[in-house]
Amino acid sequence: KNIPQHATLGMADCKDEAEMIDLVRRVAASTQPFDVTFNHIGIFGGGKVLFIAPDTSRALLDLKENFGSSDNWTAHTTMLIDEPDVIRSALPVLQEAFSAFRGQFAYLHLYEFWPTRHILSVKLGETNE
Repeated sequence: KNIPQHATLGMADCKDEAEMIDLVRRVAASTQPFDVTFNHIGIFGGGKVLFIAPDTSRALLDLKENFGSSDNWTAHTTMLIDEPDVIRSALPVLQEAFSAFRGQFAYLHLYEFWPTRHILSVKLGETNE
């Protein structure tokens, strides 16, 4: 809630916020924006998460690896988190409305959770001091 649609690249116990800010800035500066095609619908998390997902690409995996291993990671944008019965009833609605679309990974954002606090947003491919 209260954050833009996104694909989570990592989570950490951020004891050193300055170190995380530096990492996000360095990765953004060394990564060019890249296109993705969202064309998958999926469910995970014990049937409690409904999501859309892009095709996996070398650019996406390389970006993810900067924030931890991509093993057992699925690039996705969450559409709904709820009980399995609600997810099952929402799936046909999403299937009916969904068609593949192109998008672009162009920014990295750093947030702290709970409560939600936006820390930093940086554009890929630019020096973000």
